[in-house]
Amino acid sequence: MSMLPEGVAAYIGVSTDHEFAPEAVEPGAVRRFAQAIMDDDPAYWRDDEASARHGGPVAPPLFPTAMFRRPFGTPDPFAAFAEDPDHDGAGTVATLGLPEILPFRGYNVLAGGSEVEFLRYARWGEKVRVRSSYADIEAKQTSKGPLFLIHILSEFTTAEGELLMRVRRTSLRRPV
Repeated sequence: MSMLPEGVAAYIGVSTDHEFAPEAVEPGAVRRFAQAIMDDDPAYWRDDEASARHGGPVAPPLFPTAMFRRPFGTPDPFAAFAEDPDHDGAGTVATLGLPEILPFRGYNVLAGGSEVEFLRYARWGEKVRVRSSYADIEAKQTSKGPLFLIHILSEFTTAEGELLMRVRRTSLRRPV
């Protein structure tokens, strides 16, 4: 008998559509990101021998994960929950468009770690898209009761479908 709450298994395999980042990889955003992570690799800002091996200037490896900002003129995804003292943030921005797993509403939420598989740098001017899915949901019995592990897979690709990176995140849920 499964420890998963009723209806949770139906979320396994649920995916988002491909969502494009609001802007293409652009030099100003790359500069700010590279400065924030204190990585001044010339491949991020020079179009010469430093970036030639990548086909031109590129962004730092994790830059695509930061490209999915809220576009100007769109509503703040958290504004709808401003008056809800029980809202825990789950099911909004952190899931990149995946539906909230309703049977876990009200459970405690913890970050369970991330794993990144990097395939290639995003180049200046490229459009980037992401598609996320619930890869698996597990239940474990602990000394403090049940613990649920939600594994989310996000694949970042170019507009043409070339894979840039895969990010596997684990979210932990525990009943209150």
